[in-house]
Amino acid sequence: MSTPFEIPEEVSRITKTLKNAGFESYLVGGCVRDLFLGKTPKDWDVTTNAGPEEIIKLFPKTFYENDYGTVGVVNEDTENDSLKVIEVTPYRKEGKYTDNRRPDTVSFDATLDEDLNRRDFTINAIALDVEDNKVIDPFSGRKDIQEGVIKTVGKPEDRFEEDSLRILRSVRIHAELGFIIDPSTEKAIVYDAHLLKNIAKERIRDEFIRIIMSSSPMEGMLTMRKFGLIEHTIPHLAKTFDVKQNQAHSYDVWTHLLKSLQHAADKKLALHIRLSALFHDIAKPDTRRLSKDKQEWTFYGHEVVGERVTRETLKDLRFPNDIIEKVSKLVRWHMFFSDTEQITLSAVRRLISNVGQENVWDLIDVRMCDRIGTGRPKESPYRLRKYKSMIEEVMRDPVSVGMLKIDGKKIMEVTDLPAGPKVGYILHALLEEALENPSINTQAKLAKKAKELAILEESELKVLGEKGKKKKENEEEIKIKQIRKKHWVE
Repeated sequence: MSTPFEIPEEVSRITKTLKNAGFESYLVGGCVRDLFLGKTPKDWDVTTNAGPEEIIKLFPKTFYENDYGTVGVVNEDTENDSLKVIEVTPYRKEGKYTDNRRPDTVSFDATLDEDLNRRDFTINAIALDVEDNKVIDPFSGRKDIQEGVIKTVGKPEDRFEEDSLRILRSVRIHAELGFIIDPSTEKAIVYDAHLLKNIAKERIRDEFIRIIMSSSPMEGMLTMRKFGLIEHTIPHLAKTFDVKQNQAHSYDVWTHLLKSLQHAADKKLALHIRLSALFHDIAKPDTRRLSKDKQEWTFYGHEVVGERVTRETLKDLRFPNDIIEKVSKLVRWHMFFSDTEQITLSAVRRLISNVGQENVWDLIDVRMCDRIGTGRPKESPYRLRKYKSMIEEVMRDPVSVGMLKIDGKKIMEVTDLPAGPKVGYILHALLEEALENPSINTQAKLAKKAKELAILEESELKVLGEKGKKKKENEEEIKIKQIRKKHWVE
């Protein structure tokens, strides 16, 4: 009997190989849950009664670098990243977890039921025999999938005390799938939240990333707050809870940050932009002061302090340096002045110099998320569109003699002309030719043309040079019009 699910050949080849060798073989964990949800699994896990050495003997290329029996079976004939390595793990039993992170002992003389019994949530404790279409579901995980419930296998206190990262994992699954958390599981999460202090920062970071990269990061973060997890994972963010702002904002700082983050998710923006949206006002509680004259809250310098706090927070969570640098820079410069009635192109150039050309459009995205998070209906009003137009204007390739593959020094060298106006006229005449016929823009062709121009009278060259300047100005005007039309700011 074949399974009704669509199983990639790279996966079924492994399960068949194990069974043909006389072993049991099941898909297990998140991939089975995803199959029952009608989703394509992001990774595939196989469990078997074969030991690590027996698994290794059955496949041409494997690696085994852990204490938990997991063998990575390598598929070299696939372009799909999720199928390049399939993890095959023996059924196992685990000893006590004295550090709330990992079992003290692991043994591979277990049955499938014993293996499923050690898993975290019922929805992840289902085994599927691909070839015989047989489902092993001792904890009614399929029912919980249908009802959208996250419930631990056995007593939640036991599961969370074994591996406290499961606390955060429950929130991540809630954010990714929209499942509700079972009341008894929820109660244990609140009780055991403090155990997260025992978890490696890298593991916390990975779950946090998956929460904010889900389609509902705001819900995930709200649930983390509800369970008292923010204080144990991102303590500086907890300072923003219920911090009121001035009249320009509809929400307190915490809610504003979450709404900014959610807009980044709705736009499917990258991780570093979502992090920037979440952290851009993280230092407002540290810089909040009450204005004596207006009796309003001010937050002067929060972007400067925010850069430092963001850097410390991401470093504590063991984010890679490139992410830390990029996010910190976006937080530092998110308060750029954008009144296009007063700002100049030189000021825009300074901003680009500060944040870097590679980051400037990300900064605009952060600003749009910030705007929506403030409670304003438009992410890109005329002022911001005009600012984007100005950025593009100063970043465009300029129409100038600098575009030419030849310069004044080279012209003097090939023509024996002295420095003077004539060389400038030749450059502008060459520019006009290059604008009409870009194929001439090579040093050899331009040098040849320069020699031809050099024999003309200076008065003739001046006419050609002025014509080239005019052509350049027209081209500049056309480019700028195109940019402004693109941003609806004509």
